Amino acid sequence: MSQQIEFEAPTWSQIYRMLLQIADKIRMDNFKPDVIVGVSRGGWPPARVLSDLLENPNLANVKAEFYVGVAETKGEPTLTQPVSVDVSGKKVLVVDEVADTGKSLQLIREHLKARGASEVRIATIYLKPWSIVKPDYYAKETNRWVVFPWEVKETVRKIVQKYREQGEPLEPKIEKLVKAGLSRRLIERFLRETLEEEPC
Repeated sequence: MSQQIEFEAPTWSQIYRMLLQIADKIRMDNFKPDVIVGVSRGGWPPARVLSDLLENPNLANVKAEFYVGVAETKGEPTLTQPVSVDVSGKKVLVVDEVADTGKSLQLIREHLKARGASEVRIATIYLKPWSIVKPDYYAKETNRWVVFPWEVKETVRKIVQKYREQGEPLEPKIEKLVKAGLSRRLIERFLRETLEEEPC
């Protein structure tokens, strides 16, 4: 993780408003997916909200993973859970929280087409400018590291692990998280829990 990394920490309300925008764009496009596929794990919360906003209860799951460290996107993704329903002949909306490298989304799109999906469109809350896949629908472009409300503890834990390995102080990164909008009390709680979990 670069010392220069900046964080963005959208609230639940901000995310909901962004998903409302995305749902409006999908409706304006007159795209009516037969199934919404949430990318495990970060795509689950936005996929569930879009399922509600689009009044489409047909939710499914797929998972692709990078086996890397903290805030690093090197390597190639591997499909670890194929799509959980039959998508043959169906229009599919893939939902994830962010298009970062875009490699996972590209892999998932190819997987769904290979499974016979008639059309695959992608929706993400955020787009990174360097992504090789530009989603059909997204709310915001950023080059910051986005910390979503459903992954705050995981982010704190990864930062602790990374900076312990490098022997660097944690305080500057913690202050950046607070500045980005995260609760200091919550960060301190997760920091304590993470440090208590570590073997002596």
